[in-house]
Amino acid sequence: MGHKNDKHKGDEKEEKQSKKGKKAESMNILKKEEEIDSKLKKKFYEEELASLQIELVKLQEWIKYKGLRAVVLFEGRDAAGKGGTIKRITETLNPRVVRVVALGVPTEKEKSQWYFQRYVAHLPAAGEMVLFDRSWYNRAGVERVMGFCTETEYWDFLRSCPNFEGMLIRSGIVLIKYWFSVSDKEQERRFLQRISDPTRRWKISPMDVESRSKWVDYSKAKDDMFAYTDTKQSPWFVVHADDKRRARLNCITHLLGQIKYKDVPREKIVLPPLEKVKSYVRPPLSEQTFVPNKF
Repeated sequence: MGHKNDKHKGDEKEEKQSKKGKKAESMNILKKEEEIDSKLKKKFYEEELASLQIELVKLQEWIKYKGLRAVVLFEGRDAAGKGGTIKRITETLNPRVVRVVALGVPTEKEKSQWYFQRYVAHLPAAGEMVLFDRSWYNRAGVERVMGFCTETEYWDFLRSCPNFEGMLIRSGIVLIKYWFSVSDKEQERRFLQRISDPTRRWKISPMDVESRSKWVDYSKAKDDMFAYTDTKQSPWFVVHADDKRRARLNCITHLLGQIKYKDVPREKIVLPPLEKVKSYVRPPLSEQTFVPNKF
C-alpha cells in the first residue's frame, strides 16, 4: 500500500511539474507575441533603415558592376505594406538601375496575349533589378476571387507558373518572392486610416473595400497558390506585416542576404576648378520667369 501511495504521489508531482512546464512555455509564447506586437521605436527604426539603405546602394552598384539581373515580387493582401516597403527600398537608389513595375488593368489586347507576356516585357536587362508591386500572381489572387478569369485559365496558371519561374531562374535571373501577411484587424485599421486621410484616400479602391467581405476567399486562394508555387527552387518568403516598421526592416535585411555583394572598386572623384571665362556675359535676370517666393 505504501508503495502504491508513493507512486500515486510521484505521478501527481510529475503531473504538476508537467503543467508548470506547459504554463511556463505558454507564458514564453505570449511574451514573444507581445514583443512582436510592440511597435518599433521611431528613432531605432530610422537609424536601422538609414544603415540598410547604405547597404542597398552597395547592392545596387554590385548588380550594375556584375551585370546581374534580379526580380523581386511583392504580393499580399491590400494595405499589407508592400508599397511602403518598396518606397523605402528605392528611396536612395538609382531608378535607372532599380525600377518599380506596378501594372494596371490589362487592355483588351493584353487580355488576348499569353498571360505572362506583358510581365516578360518588364523583366530586367543586365545590371538591373526590377521590383514588381503585384505581379503575375494577380491571376492566383484577385482574378481568381473576383471571377476575372475562367477556371481553365486559373488552373492553367497554377500548373504553368512553376515552369515559367524555372525558365527565369535557368536564364540567370535572381527571383525573390515576398508575401506580406497582415491580420484582418490591422487591415481594417489601415483602411479606416486611408478613408479619413485626404492624402491617402487614393490608396483605397472599391476593389479594396470589396476584398473585406471576401477575406476567407482570399485566404483560400493564397493557400492554393502556395501549395502550387511555394517550391524549393522558387520559395515564398512570408513577411509579418502588422508592424510596418518591423516588416520593412526585416524584408530589406532579408533581401540584402539573397544576393552576395561586395563594395565596388571606385576611382577617387576630384572636382575640377570652376571654369571662368571673361567673355561670357549672363543675360539679364529680368528676361527670365521665376517661381514666386511665397515661403
